[in-house]
Amino acid sequence: MPWDLSPFADAGLTPDLLESLLGEHETRVRPELRRLWDYYRNPADAPARRGSRLRAPLASGGNPGPAAASLAQASGLPHRLMKPAADPSEGPREIVIENDIAWRIDALVDFACGKAPEIRSAAPDPGRRAEIDAALDAAWRRSGGPSLLQEACLLACVYGSVDFVLREGPDPAVEIIEPTRAVPVLDAGDYRRLLAYVIHVPKGGATSGGSDVQPAAPRWFAEMFRRRSAPPDTRPPEVVEILAPGHRQVYDEGKLVVDDPLTLGELPVVHVQNAAQPFAFAGLSDVEPLIPLQDELNTRLSDRAHRVTLQSFNMFLARGIEPPRAAGEALRVAPGQVWFADNPDADIKAFGGDGDSPSETRHIDELREAMDKTSGVSPVVIGVIRERLGHLSSENALRLTLSGILSKTARKRQAFGAAIERLCRLVLASLDRAGTLRTAPAERGVSVRWPDPLPIDDRARLSAALMKRELGVPAERVLAELGYAGTDDPSR
Repeated sequence: MPWDLSPFADAGLTPDLLESLLGEHETRVRPELRRLWDYYRNPADAPARRGSRLRAPLASGGNPGPAAASLAQASGLPHRLMKPAADPSEGPREIVIENDIAWRIDALVDFACGKAPEIRSAAPDPGRRAEIDAALDAAWRRSGGPSLLQEACLLACVYGSVDFVLREGPDPAVEIIEPTRAVPVLDAGDYRRLLAYVIHVPKGGATSGGSDVQPAAPRWFAEMFRRRSAPPDTRPPEVVEILAPGHRQVYDEGKLVVDDPLTLGELPVVHVQNAAQPFAFAGLSDVEPLIPLQDELNTRLSDRAHRVTLQSFNMFLARGIEPPRAAGEALRVAPGQVWFADNPDADIKAFGGDGDSPSETRHIDELREAMDKTSGVSPVVIGVIRERLGHLSSENALRLTLSGILSKTARKRQAFGAAIERLCRLVLASLDRAGTLRTAPAERGVSVRWPDPLPIDDRARLSAALMKRELGVPAERVLAELGYAGTDDPSR
């Protein structure tokens, strides 16, 4: 591809380096990220595009069942469950897929960003604070409002990180960039410092990898040279956007369509890690540690379904009894019939049925408990209480019960709060450059206050509000926290 990267010389971005980064992202990074999303979402069409582990049974003429042929998490089941039956008359093996990952991730998002934070200017002058607050509120509404943070938090929980890009101008807006499109260009001496930022979007969702199976280490080098040596009409169509502190380029199918300077003087990208990963730019995903536990749970549930199917029918064994005949035909042994015989040793025994398996039940329960510990999210957060947990009407008891998810919520809010503060500074700087709202650097600070993730009793909220007023907190702020701000109608 004919790259013209002279504006990015200060960032050290060369055509060879860019091709290398894009090749590695397509063949290694994106398939790994797509696997995380498939395990969270568990889409019904995933094996058709991921299925190297599922294609072998299907190609050999077997039918692993509707669940295995459609759900993404079926790719983690062992081969003994997915292979075709030896006897075609037996039919497909019953497969059970229970997605215990999605509701845990959704609960984390609801606790962390289910309620929008309050963003207020920290400018010294009250009049300027109101003007800046209005400008920031307009910018956040243009960017998506509260749903912007919820979507970003979900992507961070699944992928491990998420990026925000500011689109500068008279009406600046914030855009979410998921890691499947993000190709960071990092400083070789500091993994936290971005020199440039590349957004890679294959058209139509096409990728060069074509599978979620991780390739061998040298494969992305071969893919890089294949891309560079392929004729232009055989390369996958794509859009590549390159951002640097002072310049922006967009390539559409190899053609340079945008070549503009940027005026902020810094890279308009804010990176958020879901959980800190030492010495790595990417964060830790909440989905990844749950994958082996989810695979084991689905395996044991499928085994139990198979056992229940085999043992769900009662059968009878008659010994020492001559079967009676009706109309010249022997009657079969069946329930609801009266038998009699002269043989004192005759008996009828029933066998089969779904016998209890305590060890199997215990193992499945332990798997779910392990997922609770690993994720920090227990069924209590969605109202499922199977055991006596004490007096949950006490706020302290409830917080102690939910300490795992509350600690994760605090960590996520700390990361997103810092990102919001920097984004607001970038928005105000962009408005200042465009002449829409002039601000000094000292006026661009903001405070971010998050609401309590747990429901609070109205009496406790009113008591806290009265104490804040006694301490001198402005009345308008107290009313806003109570939800009474923004109206002059005393009846509302």
